[in-house]
Order: sequence, then C-alpha cells, then structure tokens
Amino acid sequence: MELDLQLYSVRTDLAVEAKEMAQGLQKSPIPGVNEQVEESEGIKITRLGVATPAGSQAIGRAIGNYVTIEVPALRGGDTGLQQKVADAFAREFEHFLAHIGIGKNASVLIVGLGNWNVTPDSLGPLVVENSLITRQFYELVPDQVAPGYRNVSAIAPGVLGLTGIESSEVVQGIIDRTKPEVVIAIDALASRSLERINTTIQIADIGIHPGSGIGNKRRGLTKEILGVPCIAIGVPTVVYASTIVNNVLEMMKNHFGPDSGHTKEIMGMLDDISEQDRLALVKEVLEPLGHDLIVTPKEIDEFIEGIANVVASGLNAALHEAVDPENVGAYTH
Repeated sequence: MELDLQLYSVRTDLAVEAKEMAQGLQKSPIPGVNEQVEESEGIKITRLGVATPAGSQAIGRAIGNYVTIEVPALRGGDTGLQQKVADAFAREFEHFLAHIGIGKNASVLIVGLGNWNVTPDSLGPLVVENSLITRQFYELVPDQVAPGYRNVSAIAPGVLGLTGIESSEVVQGIIDRTKPEVVIAIDALASRSLERINTTIQIADIGIHPGSGIGNKRRGLTKEILGVPCIAIGVPTVVYASTIVNNVLEMMKNHFGPDSGHTKEIMGMLDDISEQDRLALVKEVLEPLGHDLIVTPKEIDEFIEGIANVVASGLNAALHEAVDPENVGAYTH
C-alpha cells in the first residue's frame, strides 16, 4: 500500500515524518528508501536516502538525500547542549557536502529565506546575520585571506509580500553575477509533531520551495531552476491546529489504552478509524470555520534565537576549516 500525501494533505516538511507515516501504513520496509539511525548523548541523527521513483512516491518526497537531527532537550535552553548540537550539525553537514560531491574550496551562497518581521519565519535571516561571510575579502584583498576560509556570501531576500519579487528570482540574479558553486538555503518548516518543533534540523539536497510548509505555492530554489546545486536546511517552527487536535486525540487513545476497557466508550468511532482518516475529519471540521490555524510555541522568541545560533555556528565550522569545531560559536553574535 502506498501513501499519497496529497490525498491526506499532511502538513509536514520533514522527510522523516513522511517516511514514518508511510511505514506505519505498510508495516514493512519501503523499497527504494534507505534509513540509517544513530543516537548518542540525546542527539538522534536519521539519514534517509530516497533512491527510486517507487520510494519517492511511497513517502511523497523527491529522490535525494535527507538528514534529520533531533534533540528534544533543546527546549531546555542548555547552552552546553546547544554547543554539542552545533558540533554534531557541523560534522554531519561537512559529511553531507562530501557525499554529494561539493569540494572543500567550492564557493557558497547562503540564502536566508523568510520574513524577519515574523518571529517563527525569521530563522533564515537570523542565520545569515550570524554566518561568517568572506567573499568581500576574496574580492578586495585575495592575497590576505588566510588558509582554511572558504569564499562565502549571503543574502536574506525577504518575502514576496514585502518585496514583490520571488525569492528565487532574487537569488537567480545574484547567482548570474557572483557565480557561486553551491547554494545553501535556510528556511522555517512545518511539522506534524509537536515534539519536533524547534528541536529538529533537516538537511536535504533537493532544494526548497519557500512557503510550502504553510501551503503557499512559490517558485522553488532547486538545481533545475538555479543552475547550481541547492542544499536546504530547515527547522520546523510551526504546526497546524488540525495536527495538534489529531495528536491530542492520539495521545488520549494511548493514555486510556486497551487495558482500561473504556477506550471505546470515550473515543467512540475515533478509536476505530486510522490516523489519516481522523486527521482528514479534524481538518474537515476546522477549515470551514477558519480555525485550522498555524500555531507556534509562546517561547518562540527564545527558541528561534537559540536554534539559529546552532545552525549558523555549525555552518561556520562546516564551511571553514580554520574554524575550530570545538568552538563553533565563536563567530556568532
């Protein structure tokens, strides 16, 4: 049995969640989808490879490579843990670059997608603000650039509603003039899991479509459109109200459990239908009323600053060999 994400309108940008949903329906390994999971010191790393069209159709994700770093304890604001996550992200991203054939001296354009005026959508601009940018030195004083630093430029192009210009059009114009060899696009994502909000980082080599997580259809940043490889980095910062309601119903079902003997009395028909059918029912009730809101935690101000620093610090260490991985936060502010 194959899962059609469009049929159920599942609001998630995370490949690992799409794979979990498909796995839950099939109850067996998914052909064409390879998974490797590592967990250490509270940091879970899942590497997914979608290798075939059948695998792509089964989980509703394009053929490519996906890495997900999950750290539930990030909610605690522990700076020591943030440092460990930044270090782990740096190592993983460096391996990711090598795996897809990006050389150590390849020039990079960092694109911070999102609206800096809207806190849950400000991840991209915040990462750009804290990234170590070097292109100006390569242009003005190339003989004075110390070994171990890569040619890196960055832009936060804003959003269509503010500029009237698609982000991909802005980026394409910059690429035509500056000729970077790879684009790294950072954006806020949507998740179907409350636990993954602000605690998860996804890396993907398939590019990105700005606004896709909240249902906006925008021109994407992909290799096909830009002419150079585009690596997407995303952090889920929002979840739909329908997803929250569905998660609460699932938690209630698990809480009462089959041993209580009262699950059927309390849950009624909701105890018998599948999670996807239940989500469709919840959406059917909420959407006509305009109540299928996009929700973010009330602590988003603190969370977004912390996770943006983690991503920027990890990028600085992964892109520049001269940056000490044990001190990846040294170049953020």
